[in-house]
Amino acid sequence: MAESTKTEVGSYFISNYPPFSQWNADSLTTVESALQSPPLADTPLGLYLHIPFCRKRCKFCYFKVFTDQNAKEIEAYVAALCREIELVSKQEVMGGRPFRFVYFGGGTPSFLSSRQLTSLVDRLRENINWDHAEEVTFECEPGTLQESKLKTLKELGVTRLSLGVENFTDSVLEENGRAHLSKEVYKAWDWIKSLDFPNVNIDLISGMVGETWENWKYNIAEAIKFSPESVTIYQMELPYNTVYSKDILGNKIETPVADWQLKREWLDYAYDEFLAAGYKISSAYTVVKDNDKVNFSYRDNLWAGSDLLATGIASFGHVSGIHYQNKADMKQYQSDLMEHNKLPLGRAFKPTANQLLIREMILQLKRGYLDVGYFQDKFDVNILEKWAAEFGEHRDNGMLDFDDSRIELSRKGFLHADALLPPFFEEEHQGVRYT
Repeated sequence: MAESTKTEVGSYFISNYPPFSQWNADSLTTVESALQSPPLADTPLGLYLHIPFCRKRCKFCYFKVFTDQNAKEIEAYVAALCREIELVSKQEVMGGRPFRFVYFGGGTPSFLSSRQLTSLVDRLRENINWDHAEEVTFECEPGTLQESKLKTLKELGVTRLSLGVENFTDSVLEENGRAHLSKEVYKAWDWIKSLDFPNVNIDLISGMVGETWENWKYNIAEAIKFSPESVTIYQMELPYNTVYSKDILGNKIETPVADWQLKREWLDYAYDEFLAAGYKISSAYTVVKDNDKVNFSYRDNLWAGSDLLATGIASFGHVSGIHYQNKADMKQYQSDLMEHNKLPLGRAFKPTANQLLIREMILQLKRGYLDVGYFQDKFDVNILEKWAAEFGEHRDNGMLDFDDSRIELSRKGFLHADALLPPFFEEEHQGVRYT
């Protein structure tokens, strides 16, 4: 496989197919029609809420976020988000289904104060509830937490916290533009454990600028001491719209991010240490302490084609097989909702049956295995026959192995997971810009 050893601008984490760059406003009628029609039979339903505020913008961040927002601006956004939920709740595609999973993402959802969070949820519950959800996840930045806010989150029905630690060393956190320092991580962790949340995940990033072997080993040791239910380890990427990417492209500087080989060596070391501590590999990014306690409803349902109602500025959703994204301009987002009383839909894409098959297959491969019978039953396609050359090459390269019923990644395959996926793209999407 041809792949640069350097982490170059344009490297990306694959979260969907076809690539986002193929989505457009011309396809909005397809998602409007899907929203106004009954749901497809037996399709789970999820909800994503985007809270786009942060104390600082990390130098590696590529999400739609805003810093330095005052209380009035935040309230204007929350009011628009609540109006959007109201409109979404009236769409026929809801079909009386309960939400199987709910995800508060960002940005930094924990940027909101306890009062703002309570007000938001009170207004949301006028139109929806998540009382029967398997999982309600809430992303947190350590420095935004207080014990009272965590108590509020538990009272509001959050079942899983995802704590954005990223690194335990202040110099690395500062270099990469993180808003928090390590002391805030430890303080937040004490509060979280005292409140006994059912599930807690911590995020780490392999390959942050300034990382060293010695420090990486320290990070893994600290994470194991915390003993969270799960740990997610991302390998540092350089999508186009990050501070680091702009510096590299604009100033023609050498990439400051660790190369792929070193990032994978760090991830490999982390796998070994977590396995020795009793964890199991749950996906190319995640280790889990107890599979019976952590089921990743958001991830597994989404990777199997569930509906995801996306709310909030620039958020991505899927409904009845149609992909869509909300408008990414704050004025347009708020105007559509508050002045024109319509959903702020920005662009969409209607995948073919083959593209839906590819999407599920490549995303599920990140779990480490594929069930050949699942795809035969759902899509009437034998994936081993359809992609015999691609799976054969990956096996020859030591990335995976398979028999007639199951495909399994090797350790090497886990370390290269995202790099394994583009060969399965349709020819028209080979080598195109992803976002």
